[in-house]
Amino acid sequence: MKPWTIVTSRAALLPDADIDTDKILPARYMKGLDRRGLGARLFADMRAIDPRFAIDPAAAILVAGRNFGSGSSREHAVWALDDHGIRCVVAPSFGGIFSGNAATNGLLLVTPAPDDYAALVERLREAPDAPVTVDLRACAIAVDGLRLSFAIDRDLREALLAGLDDIGRTLRHAGAIAAFEER
Repeated sequence: MKPWTIVTSRAALLPDADIDTDKILPARYMKGLDRRGLGARLFADMRAIDPRFAIDPAAAILVAGRNFGSGSSREHAVWALDDHGIRCVVAPSFGGIFSGNAATNGLLLVTPAPDDYAALVERLREAPDAPVTVDLRACAIAVDGLRLSFAIDRDLREALLAGLDDIGRTLRHAGAIAAFEER
């Protein structure tokens, strides 16, 4: 997993509620365990009916609506976002299983305070090409003079900053595990 620090890019704005995992990556594209190439299928069915879902590959930040990633358990949806280049999704809320899959795969999910979320969406509507900076170390988002803070679980933040997945976090305790097994 890539360590997470600061990402600055354009943000894609999709404030629609209930963008579920089937909209993120339709099930017919989940035929294997290879993550490569899934980004080309990101929002495949939605792009066919709504051009807003054709996410610019230069956008590493996605600002979505409430309940993003709801629906069935599809780690492939997170893989598709990652393969497309999305490093952070900002939304009022996320599907529970999607949140776990995102954490395991290094995708930062940010849930700002409601007023901050509304201000961010408004700013992006006013200045859609403005660069957005997400700083995980400072737990802050900045765009066009607007600066917002966000909260994140301390352990998850440290794991993302270090680029550690579940196995990597466990291996940090290899000495203690070996000592326990010896006893």
